[in-house]
Amino acid sequence: MSSVRGLLAASVISIQNSCFIYPACQKCFSRLVLDSRRFNCLKCGCTGEAKDVSYRYRLSLKIADTDDLFDITVFGSCLDPFFGVTAENLQRCIQDFNQLSGETNTDASPGVLVQAVETCFIGKRFIFGV
Repeated sequence: MSSVRGLLAASVISIQNSCFIYPACQKCFSRLVLDSRRFNCLKCGCTGEAKDVSYRYRLSLKIADTDDLFDITVFGSCLDPFFGVTAENLQRCIQDFNQLSGETNTDASPGVLVQAVETCFIGKRFIFGV
């Protein structure tokens, strides 16, 4: 893996998936494995109660500069201003919405949220740190 870092000005072409948040390990930020009562991090071995899980933003994008297409993933609290809430609060809103609407897939983002994210990002130009 290269240690060279730089900035890339590019436009968002598409959103790669509709899952914008994930349960994250507080030690290594890896995705946690959740069951109804406990969580487990397969990377660092951290465990705990499911009620104590923290969530983190993960936005996968296809972007283009003047020459190339790239797949890029943006992580963490830098996305708070775009969503208007922390990942924790967005997760609560999604859970409440899914419960009210009878959605059985607990990872599903409501269609209106997906549309809002697409409207906010697709066709817009950003500077990405890579």
